[in-house]
Amino acid sequence: MAVLLQIQGAHKSYGDQVLLDGAEATLIDDVKVGFVGRNGSGKSTLLRVLLGEEELDSGEVLPHPKLRVGYLRQHDPFLPGESALDFLIRDSGQPDWKCGEVAGQFELKGAYLEGPVAELSGGWQTRVKLAALLLHEPNLLLLDEPTNFLDLRTQILLEHFLRGFQEACLIVSHDRAFLKATCTHTLDITRGKLTMFPGKIDAFLEFQKERREHDIRVNATVQAKQKQLQRFIDKNRAGANTASQARSKQKQLDRLKTTEIEVDDPTARIRAPNVEPRQGPAARCIDLTIGYPNHDVATGVVLEIEHGVRVAIVGDNGEGKTTLLRTLVGSLEPRQGQVRWGFGCEIGTYAQHVYTSLPQDQTVLEYLEYQANPGTTNQEILAQLGALLFRDAHVHKKIAVLSGGERARLCLAGLLLGTYNILVLDEPGNHLDVETVETLAEALLKYKGTVLFTSHDRHFMKRVATSVIEVRDGQAKNYLGDYDAYLYAINKEIDDGERELNARKYSSPTKLNGKGAKSAPAVSEKDHRKIRKEITNVERKIARLDEQKRELSERLLTSTDPGEALRLHNEIEALAEELSQAEERWCELNAT
Repeated sequence: MAVLLQIQGAHKSYGDQVLLDGAEATLIDDVKVGFVGRNGSGKSTLLRVLLGEEELDSGEVLPHPKLRVGYLRQHDPFLPGESALDFLIRDSGQPDWKCGEVAGQFELKGAYLEGPVAELSGGWQTRVKLAALLLHEPNLLLLDEPTNFLDLRTQILLEHFLRGFQEACLIVSHDRAFLKATCTHTLDITRGKLTMFPGKIDAFLEFQKERREHDIRVNATVQAKQKQLQRFIDKNRAGANTASQARSKQKQLDRLKTTEIEVDDPTARIRAPNVEPRQGPAARCIDLTIGYPNHDVATGVVLEIEHGVRVAIVGDNGEGKTTLLRTLVGSLEPRQGQVRWGFGCEIGTYAQHVYTSLPQDQTVLEYLEYQANPGTTNQEILAQLGALLFRDAHVHKKIAVLSGGERARLCLAGLLLGTYNILVLDEPGNHLDVETVETLAEALLKYKGTVLFTSHDRHFMKRVATSVIEVRDGQAKNYLGDYDAYLYAINKEIDDGERELNARKYSSPTKLNGKGAKSAPAVSEKDHRKIRKEITNVERKIARLDEQKRELSERLLTSTDPGEALRLHNEIEALAEELSQAEERWCELNAT
């Protein structure tokens, strides 16, 4: 197991903002690391440094000579009119059958593979980019918020890909469910320092909490002892017979030190509107058709939504989740049929497009004064702004200079000052950090009204949703099961697809243009048995070597002795070479 790169004594600042302050970390091959930290802590900046797009103020990044970095590009690298297959061939230089085989791992087939890539949704284009990454055979993947705007099916497909990827990954994400499913280690950046934790995100967060509580208890004990010693010194320093004892106690007091406990960054406080619970149907959809001129997205929709439920609208990107929400709230006219809301329903809407449609020339305070209900006092408005981290001079900032997260919080503030008993939320977690999303979930759990929402954050969906509506294949209907049941169904569907793909994976490659490759010579049944036996033995050897590598890697991560670290590194290098030979033999046997 090789050290892919080391970060040593890294310093990076923008003006007065210090992002890296003597940061150090080591990335090792075959280890998948979740990179976490508050918004603005420096995660994306460090990724740009590792990619060579920015330079450190001081310190250095030491890469392995054979490091091959793969980066999931956020921009579109496609040419006009280019198909996904054409792009993969052009980008990787690999033959068409190889590109088609890798694309199949991401369910890129038929029109998705051979049609214009520009016409694919963002989720499908991400699949094309991932296939391109794999074709370049990187040994370190850098992924910056890879689940942003991906539908559930593509997120789960990405998880399956990463779990099967045999090389290292560094993944920046606020999605705890995604990190838990893909990463074995956690790298934290806090106040310019990097801390590598040899465990998953949940274990790391629990460790953080326990360490903080331990430090608080130790500090309380130390402070009590300091007070006791100080009282003794004050009482006895002037006495002829006790002065020497007082000096001894002073030395003890000087040696006692408290542990500096980092003060938590401020976190938004969210309180949902206080409404009276209601019963019965909140909304009915009767033979509804949703869509746009000359394009029906879903037809024959028959739904009934009860008061007090929290409904997650799910489905792949482009299937019509947002179209359904827009039709429900009346911002989009039904193509056919009706939407009927119950008597006394007050609907508050939080939409994705709101961030960009805010009045640029207004201040934060002016916007909220305009949005608040008549009779809302200035003190109530300022209190709501303070709860969402707009304080002091920040309330007079122009909307034009607000970040995406600040705009999202401002939209939430306007919504929460209302008396709405129906909340319709389209991707409420976009642009919010994980702590704010968590407080939003807590608020919705206490809310007595009805919630309809979409989200790409599975942790948020699982916490909040009490029922599910699925939009798929031109229909929208209540899913018969909870969100966990829906997740299970999607995972099973992808697992079945992977088994089907693996069943064909090692057959003779066939050209996508219909011309078959040269057929392999026939193999007798006796030879087949010998090959299968050797494959089994090689697989056992690979599993044993892989386990030895993992154990040595964990010891290397925690080793503080340079001599031991060098010895472990040499052992890992030898194991890596032996493992590589075994894997090559396994591939040869499976291709026979």
